[in-house]
Amino acid sequence: METQKSQKTFLTFGFYTSIFMSLLTLVTFGFAITAIPSAGPYCPGNCMDYPFPDILLYYPRDYRWMYLAIFQLFAFVVFMVSNHYIANATKKLFTFLSIAFALISATVLLLAYFTQFSVVPISVMKGETDGIALITQYNEHGLFIAMEELGYISMSLALFFLAFAFTKLYRLERGIRIILIGQLFLNVFAFLFYALKFGIERSYLFEVATITINWLTLIITGLLIGMYYRQKIRY
Repeated sequence: METQKSQKTFLTFGFYTSIFMSLLTLVTFGFAITAIPSAGPYCPGNCMDYPFPDILLYYPRDYRWMYLAIFQLFAFVVFMVSNHYIANATKKLFTFLSIAFALISATVLLLAYFTQFSVVPISVMKGETDGIALITQYNEHGLFIAMEELGYISMSLALFFLAFAFTKLYRLERGIRIILIGQLFLNVFAFLFYALKFGIERSYLFEVATITINWLTLIITGLLIGMYYRQKIRY
């Protein structure tokens, strides 16, 4: 009886966590789209070049989405942990691996986002611009882009392992598995495409692609997993 009560608690928590994570990712995505690139291949005009002297012209517009991304990453980690507790014992190896890669992803991305809005603008305001060009988000081959690529590759692996927590017996679970497995192949394809076409000069093209793939996956599967947990609560 106590075990059934605990499982229902986990399912309820998982349901709300899934839906919240999905909606928060959607809102974050919306804010990120408004941050039109001011440098690099997607810049529509009046683009900045090294050493990016006009950073403050785009503050705070280009940084707002990062504040939301911080909380979205927190929700992502909680979402992964809740799936681990709900999963059957035979599936917990996969959910544990998904947590491990989720923590790698969250750590890298949290460092990238928090330092970006906490360090770059104030440093430029104070005239402390030594090294800023290397870490600013506007540098298409800088540290920020590299950290985002690493963070979202890790997130893709976390989502891939989560797929195996769901069976192929029912349509909803099969759909979740297909999306979670498919996103990894899309990420690999995107990386190979841009790497083969542009080499080390791929700029932020893959970064934009992997963010889009991962966030759409989180939005869709968050809702689907929430529906799945809701069904299990009812039965």
